[in-house]
Amino acid sequence: MKTAFFDSGIGGLSVLHHAMKILPNEEFIFFADEDNVPYGTKTREQILNYVDKAFKFLVGQNVDAIVVACNTATSAAVRIMREKYSLPIIGMEPALKRALDLFPKKKVLVVATEATVKGEKIKNLVEKLNAENFAELHALQKLVDFAERQEFNSDAVENYLHEELSGYDFKNFSSIVLGCTHFNYFKDTLKKILPTHIKILDGNSGTVNRLIELADLKIDSAEKNFPHVEYFYSGRRVNSPNELQRLEKYLKRLDEMYLL
Repeated sequence: MKTAFFDSGIGGLSVLHHAMKILPNEEFIFFADEDNVPYGTKTREQILNYVDKAFKFLVGQNVDAIVVACNTATSAAVRIMREKYSLPIIGMEPALKRALDLFPKKKVLVVATEATVKGEKIKNLVEKLNAENFAELHALQKLVDFAERQEFNSDAVENYLHEELSGYDFKNFSSIVLGCTHFNYFKDTLKKILPTHIKILDGNSGTVNRLIELADLKIDSAEKNFPHVEYFYSGRRVNSPNELQRLEKYLKRLDEMYLL
């Protein structure tokens, strides 16, 4: 089975990375819309246009399912893509329910892009979970830019996170939910600046589990095979040794973050 993982940029690689760990016998395509990243600062109409072009390309690659490994694109476009295409389409959802299930009656900070924080989908999720008194939303848009240039734990990153998060009294919070796949590269820096009781949660495993359920795939985390992956930037196959090395650096970073 061939599954595509699509993101505005390099963040969705973290979702693919999890899939590669537990589905080593599958075939994957990773599509990063590097020409248009970031999506978080774009209008809904722009995002819809970008996603539509990406889907046309991926369907042309004869994929069997598409994982929209981008919270912003999921919020803006997944419903419309599901109406347009018949293949399984799996979107991202911030792990707010998981946080509330793990820590009932405790506050949760959901961090995401500007577009996700302002979008109807996250507001509907909060209402659906009756979490109006427990969920706080905060945009950390600059983390996308830091991730795209592989700046993960510099002084600039740490200072930015300190500045953005200093207004929260974390004694009242149980966890922080990463509502953007780009944010998974910063788990160590977040751990460094957040109180030790704060748990860092993301939606990667839930998204891949949904893929497994819809596509009837078999988990085999003990298998030592490496899945076949093709990489594309905005429809262009990645063949350059420099770019392949860049992607490998991201995957090594994700190996480190995977254990946190």
